[in-house]
Amino acid sequence: MSLLLSMAAFALASSITPGPVNIVALSAGAQFGLGPAMRHVSGATLGFTLLLLAIGLGLDQVLLRWPLLTEAIRLAGVAFLLYMAYRLARDDGRFNTERPALRPGLLQGAAMQWLNPKAWLASVAGMGLFAAGGDGPAVWRFAAVYFVICYASLACWAFAGTFLRHHLARPERVRALNRLMAALLAGCAFYLLQD
Repeated sequence: MSLLLSMAAFALASSITPGPVNIVALSAGAQFGLGPAMRHVSGATLGFTLLLLAIGLGLDQVLLRWPLLTEAIRLAGVAFLLYMAYRLARDDGRFNTERPALRPGLLQGAAMQWLNPKAWLASVAGMGLFAAGGDGPAVWRFAAVYFVICYASLACWAFAGTFLRHHLARPERVRALNRLMAALLAGCAFYLLQD
């Protein structure tokens, strides 16, 4: 039981802290409401869980052998974060318009985790702590715990955005929030370029 609690504590600390996926969940909740934001949350949770399983089952060894692949993932992550920041910064701030391409969805949430360096670090560190050596049952157990915690953590960010939605009655307030979120995403991207 203490091992499960340790796994849950690690998952919570990694999932609830601010990062690009959380910022998009908050923004989606504020811009589109809880339903569309939860599609992003579901995709991000599934994407992260698949990444975690892949790392636990040996993908980390592939990355050690091919460091250029790691660099390509990092640069793709930076490009994706800058793209998301651009989209948020350009948004006009009006609610309830028909712009389905701007709504974060299941696939976008999943892809975002695979391009999110925070997700890669959490996966490698977590599997190193709780399932070293690729112990199959430990990998699956940790992934199951992480799935639940990740989903709940991201849902909190989406709900917080939905709460903010009630305080963002005017488009200029939404634009201000979107530009703040865009600046945070761009900051994450530029931080990743410092390596």
